[in-house]
Amino acid sequence: MTAAVLAALGAGEAAAQAVAAAAPTSLPEVSVTGTREKELLSETPVSIGVIKPEAIREVKPTHPSQIISQVPGAAVAITNGEGHTTSIRQPFTTSPVYLFLEDGIPIRATGFFNHNALYEINIPMAGGIEIIRGPGTALHGSDAIGGIINVLTPTPPLKPEASVSADVGSNGWRRLLMSAGNGNAENAWLANANMTHTDGWRDKTAYDRQSGGLRWDKDLASGQTLKTVLSFSRVNQETGANSPLTYTDYLFNPKLNYLPVAYRKVEALRVSTNYEREWGNSLVSLTPYFRDDSMDLLASFNLNSDPTIALTQNQSFGLMAKWRQDFPQAMRARLIAGVDLDVSPGGRREDRLNLTTSGAGASRYSLAYTVNSRVYDYDVTYKGVSPYLHGEISPTQRLRLTGGVRYDALSYDFTNNFAAGTVSPGAGVFYGQAANTTSNFKHLSPKLGATFALTEKVSLYTDYNHGFRAPSEGQLYRPSVSTTAALALAARDAALLLKPIKVDQVELGIRGEVAGASYNLVAYNLIKRDDIVSFTNTTTNVRTNVNAGRTSHRGIEAGIGAPLVDQLRLDIAYSYAKHKYEEWFTSTTANLNGFEMESAPRLLGNSRLTWAPTPTVSAQLEWVQIGRYWVDAGHTKPQYSGHDLFNLRASWSVAKQTALFAKIDNLQNRRFADSASVTSNTAVFSPGLPRTFFAGAELKW
Repeated sequence: MTAAVLAALGAGEAAAQAVAAAAPTSLPEVSVTGTREKELLSETPVSIGVIKPEAIREVKPTHPSQIISQVPGAAVAITNGEGHTTSIRQPFTTSPVYLFLEDGIPIRATGFFNHNALYEINIPMAGGIEIIRGPGTALHGSDAIGGIINVLTPTPPLKPEASVSADVGSNGWRRLLMSAGNGNAENAWLANANMTHTDGWRDKTAYDRQSGGLRWDKDLASGQTLKTVLSFSRVNQETGANSPLTYTDYLFNPKLNYLPVAYRKVEALRVSTNYEREWGNSLVSLTPYFRDDSMDLLASFNLNSDPTIALTQNQSFGLMAKWRQDFPQAMRARLIAGVDLDVSPGGRREDRLNLTTSGAGASRYSLAYTVNSRVYDYDVTYKGVSPYLHGEISPTQRLRLTGGVRYDALSYDFTNNFAAGTVSPGAGVFYGQAANTTSNFKHLSPKLGATFALTEKVSLYTDYNHGFRAPSEGQLYRPSVSTTAALALAARDAALLLKPIKVDQVELGIRGEVAGASYNLVAYNLIKRDDIVSFTNTTTNVRTNVNAGRTSHRGIEAGIGAPLVDQLRLDIAYSYAKHKYEEWFTSTTANLNGFEMESAPRLLGNSRLTWAPTPTVSAQLEWVQIGRYWVDAGHTKPQYSGHDLFNLRASWSVAKQTALFAKIDNLQNRRFADSASVTSNTAVFSPGLPRTFFAGAELKW
């Protein structure tokens, strides 16, 4: 049967037509994330989804969830404001199992990761997004376990250009996007800015955002180029994450906020310069960069268990160096060798809070607070030296083989500003304090892959990838709160023994074009080992984080983009996966082996029907699907039923320089949950946005 299918696909190639350029699921000509080089996607043995800048401008996303879900197997859920949890070959999670990049440079240093890092990027004005599904450690390093999201900065124009886009919407939404640039083939620049405000639709959920960037491209002649990028973001957000509600309040009082005292304030600055020199078949690339990140956080998700205010700060000084050599006469061989260097000093200052509350259990309100004692005060410097090697060769015209390996030597230099070896008291609780120390991690990450061209426009690919994630500074040096000094010291000692999480993945896929339609289909099997488990010894009552878990993640992902008639186009992105605990003990008596993981829908779907009756008018109807999932690991509560949402977008170019646009999110005004979980042994739900309206205008000149 497989042979018959492949034969049919090959026969259909004779009738293949050009595919509409705006389709994010179309087979793009090149990708830059899979190998850190511009490379034909048809010869890249990695599952990569490409979202083109045309699609971003069409959607005009108010949150990353509205654009990333267009890639098969990728989904983002809203936690509040532009905060998010992500699902790429993993359950929806706040764990740092994804690597977020801007032009190939990590947004945060290893160990200082924050799962909300996408809100530090100006996504509505991006020049495209590339998403690798599955581990990408062999080229990109720690954290690239479930996937990589690489946001590309827009390319400067070669003539004077400017644009202003303004939109307003429900719940006090206001946004202004501005862009201007100029240049020629030798020298070009582009500047942009994003200013956003919303009152929020729930109580105390307003946020403000200011972000922008500057890119300067310079041709230095003799095959030399220079690209300099500056990016900044400032986010001031009420309620650090969604306030989950009991089922009754979720249905009848969704605007309630049990956690109104929470907040999040983020500032981020990034500067990088990429120098490249190309001569003949060789290229040298040097990219020094600087990052400065800070976050002031009163986390809503900790208010019921460990109420604190934390100020974290981190700077980075890094260099990415690369050499590429092509051998076109020797089976089109290519060799890439490089090294990533990173020195990132940072620190944490954290204070325990005294809360004023009302109610109890899952519906307890946190109404006010006073600051109690400081419970963590330390500095930590991350250092990374990571050489890598990547090779490609074509033994035949149709077969392309790839392989690579990366060696990461990572360390944390920790300095405790408290007395070493003690505990810090909170309000009747205790926090273990580590002595000054250095934690070292070394890891080797291999990869192998192959692509085979069945026809000019149809290719098979397969690959094996290994990935890892080093423990973060918080996991190593900020153990969980304890009820006694002895338990606090035990948790401290256990935290210092944590090892990296490891994953291995194999996948098999096919992608191509037939009869004017583009498609991609892939099946994968990912095993994660030495996962970090919050384990409680029921005899000693010691609760610690330990490497004791193994989970499996298996699924299929499919994307199709096809013109139906002259005026209609259909794009579909679907995935079906099963995420399961293979070995998972949360205490000496609690065994979760064989249980399906919580917050892990089997089905993720995104379908878009685009109608363009004239060159100046277009409309798009989007159907977003999230399947049912368990809300707790032990399956003691009913499943969340999942949801189906419909969104409608339209635009009209009223003149050459003027366009009007409007959209309605959650067209049917359905009550749904951005997340569902368990608090105080009660199922709780974070309500998603009701029907929401947006409208605006864009001017270009």
